Amino acid sequence: MVFLDTDVVVDLLRRLPAAIEWFENLNDEEIALSGFVVMELIQGCRARREVEIVEKTVRRMEIIWPTEDDCNEALKVYAENRLKHGIGFLDVLIGQTAVYLGLPLYTFNQKHYKAVSQLKTVQPYKR
Repeated sequence: MVFLDTDVVVDLLRRLPAAIEWFENLNDEEIALSGFVVMELIQGCRARREVEIVEKTVRRMEIIWPTEDDCNEALKVYAENRLKHGIGFLDVLIGQTAVYLGLPLYTFNQKHYKAVSQLKTVQPYKR
């Protein structure tokens, strides 16, 4: 399973050639993302048509929500690291969900996720 962060899905929505090529080469790999990623994508929309495009794009992906344990661990990480690293609460929730799943998070925001110590991040392609 490939667990995507918001920035990777944004590249796909923008039809960035490197992102499209990487995504197409995943073949039959299952694609998943946090429900919070979907919310961030919708937050960036300026018109109903853009929301529809996001919904159509993510329809082919599994949407995963954090468990109560994920949320409790995310709260600890957030309290310990918010001031030190400036990490946002959604990033902590997304990162902690990947940790719980035992999956790397495909993202270009390695700096954002340094506070989630058990999280492995992967840059999926060159920008």
